[in-house]
Amino acid sequence: MGASDKMEAGIDKAKGKVKESVGEMTDNEKLEAEGKLDQVKGDAKSAVENAKDGFKDAFDK
Repeated sequence: MGASDKMEAGIDKAKGKVKESVGEMTDNEKLEAEGKLDQVKGDAKSAVENAKDGFKDAFDK
């Protein structure tokens, strides 16, 4: 996983957590849902990059 990909996934997760928290505190269900979606996007990006790394490592051996 490249450094920029790791950073992008981490940013999505962090941004999502903040949105979710603010949504909870302000009773804004839309913002809370957006936050959860951002976190899922970050998790998905991490999973894809980890899979890429796994394939790369398998072929390098």
